Amino acid sequence: MIRSRTTARTHARTHAWTRSRTTARTRTSPRTRTAAPPRSRTAAPPRSRTAAPPRSRTAAPPRSRTRARLRAAIAVTAGLVLAASLAACGKAAQVGETVGAAGTHRGPLRIGLLLPENEIVRFERFDAPLIQHRVKQLCPSCTVSYSSAQHDPVSQRNQIEAMITNGVDVLILDAVDTKAVRHSVVQARRANVPVVAYDRLAEGPISGYVSFDGGRVGRLQGEALLRALGPNAANRRIVMMNGSSTDPNADWFERGARSVLQGKVKIAKSYETVGWRPENANRNMSAAIAALGPQAIDGVLAANDGLASGVITALKTARIHPLPPVTGQDAEVAGIQRILAGEQYMTVYKPFEPEAYTAAEMAIALGRGRSLNGIAKKRVDSATARDIPAVLLTPVAVTVHNIKSTVIKDGLYRVDQICTKKYADDCRRAGLIGRNGSSHDAG
Repeated sequence: MIRSRTTARTHARTHAWTRSRTTARTRTSPRTRTAAPPRSRTAAPPRSRTAAPPRSRTAAPPRSRTRARLRAAIAVTAGLVLAASLAACGKAAQVGETVGAAGTHRGPLRIGLLLPENEIVRFERFDAPLIQHRVKQLCPSCTVSYSSAQHDPVSQRNQIEAMITNGVDVLILDAVDTKAVRHSVVQARRANVPVVAYDRLAEGPISGYVSFDGGRVGRLQGEALLRALGPNAANRRIVMMNGSSTDPNADWFERGARSVLQGKVKIAKSYETVGWRPENANRNMSAAIAALGPQAIDGVLAANDGLASGVITALKTARIHPLPPVTGQDAEVAGIQRILAGEQYMTVYKPFEPEAYTAAEMAIALGRGRSLNGIAKKRVDSATARDIPAVLLTPVAVTVHNIKSTVIKDGLYRVDQICTKKYADDCRRAGLIGRNGSSHDAG
């Protein structure tokens, strides 16, 4: 015990002396910053995949590769290489260069799928099964290990580290907290495990990204709300119920919405909703009603259907009638039903299949050491990486008038899933079912 403590103290002192010497050199040598910009991959040749043949999957048998990943995981977790690893965040793997393993991966791939929660219906019902289905279509021998973080960023980091240690070849990651997960993404890069950012753009050296155009989502919501408010919108007051501050998509949605709302309507209150939780949206909306008065709110821009449910509950509790127009996103079945009932004005439909299928295709390409040519046509930047190969899909606004031609026609829901007994009359008015209860075709 004494010896181990002495050794630990010796390492700590050595590390502190090294840091102080490095800091001193950096502060007194302006040339260091000019000659080696932090974000340049050429400034850190040890991190180049082509310059590190020992990490090549074709050059190392599976057992050696797993051990190498385990050593990398332990090193990063212990913090022994953290300062050096942050330099790897500057630039994403580029389309046209080898990504993932050096060369072509031989044998079945092991893909890790990490989603943020299961409270939002889409993740368990659509995203996870669609990704797994597409992987099996393209690679019958490949396996997918799935974990849900239950909205806990610490749990998600532990899940990532466990998957790396267990030898996954590639990760598909929808981050709970895009900043908190950065070190885990760095750890994956050091273990030669590429990461596909799914739906939310995580920080760190991401190899590929697929999502919907968040600016377009916000613009669709803002435009719909203005239409609902009518020609005198400039004299109306609205409340903005935005998403979680830990999700960069929330800011993207908000900026898109404000780009069409600014100067055309009065934004009386604006809230960030912790964790995207409906109960938090309910509390925020109750506070807005108390501050503004129940008759002084003409519309609510709610960032998704979950927040819309919390907002509408608060409006009903305050006995506000008729309800002001409320927006949403994700086309949840409950959201579609509220639209039919006249409680929610619109939602934004993001077809999950193309997003999930694209993520699976990216993961397989990266896991096999191939580029993303033919998949990713765009480039995006995160807070820590540049030129990330990206696919940004197009969202669709849904109101009571086009439910049949969107979510039903695409097979997202069947008529009987939407038109339960409670909503039968609403469905008849919308033309989804006939007088005898039979469903109408979606054509």
